[in-house]
Amino acid sequence: MSGTIAGAAVDLAAVNGAVEGDAGVTHGARLVAFTDAVMNGDDGALEQERRVVRALLGPDAFVDLAAVIGTFNVVDRIADATGIPLDEPLEAATGDIRADLRLGRFASAANTPGAQSG
Repeated sequence: MSGTIAGAAVDLAAVNGAVEGDAGVTHGARLVAFTDAVMNGDDGALEQERRVVRALLGPDAFVDLAAVIGTFNVVDRIADATGIPLDEPLEAATGDIRADLRLGRFASAANTPGAQSG
């Protein structure tokens, strides 16, 4: 949504590895690589990506990025663990995006009736 507001053409398929390059986001490929390194637990890759991304963004933006990744990870895991479904307005507003990203393939999609496709 922030890309749309800024007038940028953002290709969300980049989060699934379906797009090479920055996908319309400044340093997008590096941000995806850093996020992947955080989530995959590869210490060597994480150290390399941490150095590169911190140099690109600067220390303050790097801390913000790490906080966003950490916060999303925690909130997402809590929602999954407790079985919180999407509420109806959010389900309706995000249907196309969820379908494009094939989010229904994840086990947590079972928490939202009708959201499992993909």
